[in-house]
Amino acid sequence: MYVSPDLNKTESLTIAVTGLNANDNPGPGLAVIRALRAGFGENIRIIGLAYETLEPAIYLRDQVDKTYRIPYPTAGAGALKARIKEIQEIEKIDVLIPNFDAELYNFIKIAPDLLQMGIHSFLPSHQQLEQRDKVNLAKFGEKHGFNVPDEGVVFTASEIDNIASKFGFPLMVKGKFYEAHTTLNSADAHRAFHKLHAKWGLPVILQKFIKGTEINIAGLGDGKGNAISVIPMRKLYITEKGKAWAGITIEDEKLITLAKDFAKATIWKGGFELEIMREDNGSLYIMEVNPRFPAWVYLTVAAGQNQPKALVDLALGRPTDDMNTYKAGKMFIRYAWDNIVDVEEFQKLSAFGEL
Repeated sequence: MYVSPDLNKTESLTIAVTGLNANDNPGPGLAVIRALRAGFGENIRIIGLAYETLEPAIYLRDQVDKTYRIPYPTAGAGALKARIKEIQEIEKIDVLIPNFDAELYNFIKIAPDLLQMGIHSFLPSHQQLEQRDKVNLAKFGEKHGFNVPDEGVVFTASEIDNIASKFGFPLMVKGKFYEAHTTLNSADAHRAFHKLHAKWGLPVILQKFIKGTEINIAGLGDGKGNAISVIPMRKLYITEKGKAWAGITIEDEKLITLAKDFAKATIWKGGFELEIMREDNGSLYIMEVNPRFPAWVYLTVAAGQNQPKALVDLALGRPTDDMNTYKAGKMFIRYAWDNIVDVEEFQKLSAFGEL
């Protein structure tokens, strides 16, 4: 457990991580864990926090030392706090890194309680979380001078056609937390609305389609208005769900400046991802702001800036310098493989809530 004030000493750390799913819509958890192991070597113990028994990273025993099930975000902050307290009595966690949008509200709410338990975190405030929300993104862009596509927030299907007549087709239809569909006509838009409503709840966001090159930026804000790390990545292969399955780091000062301007405008604290569309004329549009590390964050390690490790250092109050150089041309190519486990492991996690 991290207890030493001697910042030159290498301590053994216990770090808890969520987001252990690694399917065609992967969570960031496994990439964060790989980055932490690359940064801290043998001086680390990883505790997985899972919502489902089939989250693949649970069973990667060379990456996750032990896993505990935690209550779904809908159970509320009180249930989460009680469960983390139970786990802390056993594991003595030093730092906790949440990696799902939907869980952040609860983790932010209990962050002071976690600190009293000895668990450090490095999270944005509820206000920061809200201002970059999809339903507020257009207002946020207007306030701070960022290019953001026109959007409409809808609660009923009857509102779709009116907004579609203004924006035209193609039209982006986005879920409250995750998932986006490019729709080509009214029937497509209505189908997407009902699908996203059923899966993620209301509201659903309709966004004007912007044609261009898809670029994502992984960043880390220090909570004082600085982005101490910024890595831009151009998507090379995109899945049907719009997720990057391959990408390459690129050199573009305009992208770096945009990420730094975002961190300054929001005083952002923690990891973030900007989803950008770059038009042929060079204009940059912020399509979404994700309030945590992306699933491709391990690419930042390969490029020379280990963002998850830096976040841990910030959470523990260690001095962290700005990282201003990185390697362009570093690629990631995601792949699927079969991990064989015994059914007894699955049953143990299901029955006892830990593995």
